[in-house]
Amino acid sequence: MPYLTSALRGATGTGTGPGVGAPGPAHPLLAAEDWHALTRTAAPLHWVVLDVAGGPGDRPDPQCLDVVGRLTNAGVRVLGHLDLDRGRGDLPALLDQARRYRDWYRVGGFYLGRCPVDHSSLRAVRRTVSSVRALLEDPHVVLGQGRHPHPGYAAVADQLVTFAGPWCDYRWSQVAEWTAEHPPERFCHLVHGVPRSHLDEALRIARWQGAGTIWFTDRTDRAGVADPWEGMPGYWDEFVSRIGTGVSE
Repeated sequence: MPYLTSALRGATGTGTGPGVGAPGPAHPLLAAEDWHALTRTAAPLHWVVLDVAGGPGDRPDPQCLDVVGRLTNAGVRVLGHLDLDRGRGDLPALLDQARRYRDWYRVGGFYLGRCPVDHSSLRAVRRTVSSVRALLEDPHVVLGQGRHPHPGYAAVADQLVTFAGPWCDYRWSQVAEWTAEHPPERFCHLVHGVPRSHLDEALRIARWQGAGTIWFTDRTDRAGVADPWEGMPGYWDEFVSRIGTGVSE
């Protein structure tokens, strides 16, 4: 079982299950059925990340326009993917990409991938987030850090991805004490390599650690040579059917 740093986290849960955040299927030409599955799901789908070609691409993509339109019409927020490159990203270039996402795909916010976690980068990330927020009305901004950052980042974005990695690490992961000061909807966990037989255990961990948005998949990174997020879990229907069902502890 994971180490729990605070009993407050479990006590402050909403009583409802988490929702789903899809970190980004492959291009619709390669994963058309995956995108269609997202538009058909009855699960609470909080957002889907769009990454056309390492960003928004050089021109509007017809296939992406189609799937984004379907999701938006279904009430699902689509987030444009921006790569902060651990703080090495160029702000003018990022803003140019953000504008293209806005103008071409009418995104509802942005997912800032490879976001720094250290205190020294906080000011620069705050400036970046403020700049991209100014491009949209009421945007949703997610910092894709993958681990617990300095607590100051909690005031910068709508959500923080405080875990992104394999099941073998997640099942023994520790939640930072400062997260107990915030509601579950502020945090997201992305976990790959979760066996079907351990879905209930993974959901319990997410609830205990206070993650309001999750993505569990049986896909793996194949020792770092594959993207485990680019396709749907093999047990997608079973996964979404368990969301919000209150898995027994």
